[in-house]
Amino acid sequence: MPRPRTFDETEVIAAARDVFWTRGYTATSVDDLSAATGLGKGSIYGAFGDKRRLFLRALQDQIAANDATVRAQLRDPGLPARDRLVNHLRAQAKAVAADRSRRGCMLAKSAAELATTDDAVRRAVEGCYARWRAELIACIKQAQRDGEIDAGQNPQALATTLLAFLRGLEALRKGGAGPAQLKAAAEQMIALLPPGRASGTKARRHGNKTGRAGAASS
Repeated sequence: MPRPRTFDETEVIAAARDVFWTRGYTATSVDDLSAATGLGKGSIYGAFGDKRRLFLRALQDQIAANDATVRAQLRDPGLPARDRLVNHLRAQAKAVAADRSRRGCMLAKSAAELATTDDAVRRAVEGCYARWRAELIACIKQAQRDGEIDAGQNPQALATTLLAFLRGLEALRKGGAGPAQLKAAAEQMIALLPPGRASGTKARRHGNKTGRAGAASS
């Protein structure tokens, strides 16, 4: 009869994830995992099978966290669709800028290291990016229906452009770009979002209000 586990699996996976994230899969040894998790090699093998299986569990854990963050930001029921999109771009840029150790994104690092040789990793990362893109598409389409983004734009292409921009921020940060540079890039990307009919109406109303205020004070 197998002995019951005496450790918190969630905590073990989180500790392993941090090691894999920092060092990469190949450079991480079972000894490294044992030191980080506090488990002996036998316990690691008994609970997770081998290093690769533990890595896949850790990767899936990170993907689940990413999925949850993206959904929360792009489905916020308290905000119009364009505001959700803007907040998402700013939040992602802020998160990247806060990475002082320049560790980068575990998904991107895993894909770069293993996607061409490990189908499970490739499928996991592809699935994550596909779901992220789908959330962006849905948000963009709603903003188009609201008249806040140009309805003539291709929402699939625009979503791909935004996703490419967000992933590119990670590469820039790892290459030495500072927080101010990344945040400025995010604001420029927001400014480049193609405005819809409602955006023009709001701008005209704001201009009229400004003009009347100026006339009253002169």
